[in-house]
Amino acid sequence: MELPSIRLWVVFYLIAFVMLLWAVFLSSQGTMLWVSLMFVIVVIGINSMVVIREIRRFTARARMQQNLTRDLHGDKKQG
Repeated sequence: MELPSIRLWVVFYLIAFVMLLWAVFLSSQGTMLWVSLMFVIVVIGINSMVVIREIRRFTARARMQQNLTRDLHGDKKQG
């Protein structure tokens, strides 16, 4: 991972952690249980979408690099 990408992940997970702590606080008080449940669902949903997107991006990049290196090795054998 590139350095800017790591910084974004840290900020993203800190925000997610704060939302989960807020949800725990609301549910422990016994009020606004539906809000805390919504926070948990939103955090889990966004986290899963981000992870799936990153996995797809990684596989696409790996596939592209494999195609590029295969083309380079093919040029060396022909030349």
